[in-house]
Amino acid sequence: MSEEQTVSLVDVLEEDEELEEEASAVLAGSDSDHCSYPQGYVKRQALYACNTCTPQGGEAAGVCLACSYTCHEGHDLFELYTKRNFRCDCGNRKFSELQCKLHPEKDDANTLNKYSHNFFGLYCTCRRPYPDPDDQVEDEMIQCVVCEDWLHGRHLGCAVPDCVEMQEMICESCMNQHVFLWAYAAHLAVQGPTLQTKEEKGEQSEAGVPKKEEKGEEIVEPSCKRSRQEAEPSCRLKALQEAGQKTDQSGAVFWPSGWRSRLCSCSTCQVQLADAGLSFLLDEADTVLAYENKGKNNEQRQQGHDPLMSALDNLNRVQQLEIIHGYNDMKTELKDFLQTFAAEGKVRFTVPNGEGRGYKHSVI
Repeated sequence: MSEEQTVSLVDVLEEDEELEEEASAVLAGSDSDHCSYPQGYVKRQALYACNTCTPQGGEAAGVCLACSYTCHEGHDLFELYTKRNFRCDCGNRKFSELQCKLHPEKDDANTLNKYSHNFFGLYCTCRRPYPDPDDQVEDEMIQCVVCEDWLHGRHLGCAVPDCVEMQEMICESCMNQHVFLWAYAAHLAVQGPTLQTKEEKGEQSEAGVPKKEEKGEEIVEPSCKRSRQEAEPSCRLKALQEAGQKTDQSGAVFWPSGWRSRLCSCSTCQVQLADAGLSFLLDEADTVLAYENKGKNNEQRQQGHDPLMSALDNLNRVQQLEIIHGYNDMKTELKDFLQTFAAEGKVRFTVPNGEGRGYKHSVI
């Protein structure tokens, strides 16, 4: 068994607000009261898999946030973070002994849903659970934007760049399955530490010398910045492929913010992306960041209807100030009290080395 992680109560108090915001970003983007099945294949939503109802060895199935609360309360659930274009399975023929309490009228199966070993609590190319009781190595897990599997940083085949939360990753398997993405990677991908070191020394890297890269960047300029005569017939992908700029075609690839807007959207490329099942790459609203921002906005709107604030509205100004000041004084005194004991190493408690029924962020 892995050792328990020990943290101070002060640490918990300081991190509570940040954790609540992250949880809201993931969960507030989904409906916690109504089954999402009537919405069809939802563009992106928080999902769970029930190990109690659909254990490994059977058919994979996923349930929406509301069903995880209402229909699978107390069950052994795997948190899948978010998945795209998925329709809730709760209560369909894959659940032989359970009927959905929120929306029992469902088709036998959702044929367009995509499943993976994630639905049985296994992740990465190593196909291990998370958290893994047999793995003592501290490592972050990052989600591929194509297959949506979670991979350990050490199993990506490349160095993990800084500020990874603001970037998207495509795993090596997906890159090799859709080889045309390597042409984009040579010009648009985040450069790894090895490449940066060579360029700092003024040496020619595998992706070419800096001057050649600058020339490549000119090729991928948005069509609105080129002349009207060039814009219509040109294919950005074809121009990149003809440029011949090479990159090491191995390992996962990290992409900077806004990279999707620089993909070619000519009719030929749209067909190619559709045939490969990658049309979502042209949609900025498909990103996890867009989904999380939606969740944060929903949470902010709901805060305007906070029951506590409604109760305060019914009090006079003097009563309101007394309650607010009393709350702030209590919070300050509690924090000072805990900091005093924490400094002496006396106030501590343990948190099991696992995760609760909350959320997974893109970096775990």
